[in-house]
Amino acid sequence: MTSVVPARTSAELIGAEEPVLAHNYHPLPVVVARAEGTWVEDVEGRRYLDMLAGYSALNFGHRHPALVEAAHRQLDRLTLTSRAFHNDRLAEFAERLAALTGLDMVLPMNTGAEAVESAVKVVRKWAYDVKGVPADRATIVVAADNFHGRTTTIVSFSTDEVARAGFGPFTPGFRVVPYNDLAALRDAVDETTAAVLIEPVQGEAGVVVPDDGYLAGVRELTRRAGCLFVADEIQSGLGRTGRTLAVEHESVVPDVVLLGKALGGGIVPVSAVVARREVLQVLHPGEHGSTFGGNPLAAAVGTAVVELLETGEFQRRAADLGGVLREGLEALTGNGVVGFRTRGLWAGVDVDPAIGTGREVSERLMREGILVKDTHGSTIRLAPPLTITEEELRGALRILEKVLGRV
Repeated sequence: MTSVVPARTSAELIGAEEPVLAHNYHPLPVVVARAEGTWVEDVEGRRYLDMLAGYSALNFGHRHPALVEAAHRQLDRLTLTSRAFHNDRLAEFAERLAALTGLDMVLPMNTGAEAVESAVKVVRKWAYDVKGVPADRATIVVAADNFHGRTTTIVSFSTDEVARAGFGPFTPGFRVVPYNDLAALRDAVDETTAAVLIEPVQGEAGVVVPDDGYLAGVRELTRRAGCLFVADEIQSGLGRTGRTLAVEHESVVPDVVLLGKALGGGIVPVSAVVARREVLQVLHPGEHGSTFGGNPLAAAVGTAVVELLETGEFQRRAADLGGVLREGLEALTGNGVVGFRTRGLWAGVDVDPAIGTGREVSERLMREGILVKDTHGSTIRLAPPLTITEEELRGALRILEKVLGRV
């Protein structure tokens, strides 16, 4: 990367944001100006190893050449038609994404939250049209400590009071049960249940990995109860866990899969509801839509993302490097780390509270040239691009060891 000569310093730019940007985020005090691969550079030219990858939106690193090329080619031809017309990129994108996931049909949207909102509408419609649930009585069972987004409907079934407080009244029709608890799930499902909506790995909660057999149990329970299994793979999907989808670790095929983040290649927002034909065909013209959903630029980039995943290379890298990550964290357990959870190239690391909060540890790592982000309490998340090298990953772990040694 060519060094950036700052027009304004990081401090000046951060200060300039204060009076004009809503304070809905608390970012680390670093101002990124350029990025390539696994590295970013701030306005003063300092370089940092990105160990967050945009919460998995940058699974293929910053400005992956194949994805940038696909975007450039499409920018020279056509960017937007709306769904008032067909475009020449959408069918291929939908066909290849459906094949990649082993499902039948695709509803293209833009953001992860839109995909979740769309799925809520679709499974309710399915419950009324196919299952025969009486009008306005459909329920959806979700897990505690979930993170599916922050729209009004989604925070209605969140258990995070920071996301909920002050935003009621809330949307009814949801039942919350403990995550990783099949007995509680069984008790919550009844004849009104349209679907069970869960994350195969709870990312925002601290990369919480369920017990072996849980996902298969959810699949069997929903099949027996005659309701749908919706897997929110917006963070866990598209290679992050060492498989194309995290549910593949238990050879499970849900009725509906929600994708986003990495589907846009770190270039444009792209999300999708991918489902069995019986489910998505309940939608009819005028019942749901999006001006930008399935736009030609998004479809071109999304297709290029699918092409990268079709080779299996990134899934293998995540699995192999995930072993290196786990090995490194095992070595730190008892030496600043009190616990951790991994799945592929993704980890939630519980730092000894005596060392600092997750925010404080993240800031110390930032000063050492490593970018991560905290979640709850003293937990930090590690989710580097799948393009990271073993040398870079081991270097990041050495710096983590150094930072955790500062009590």
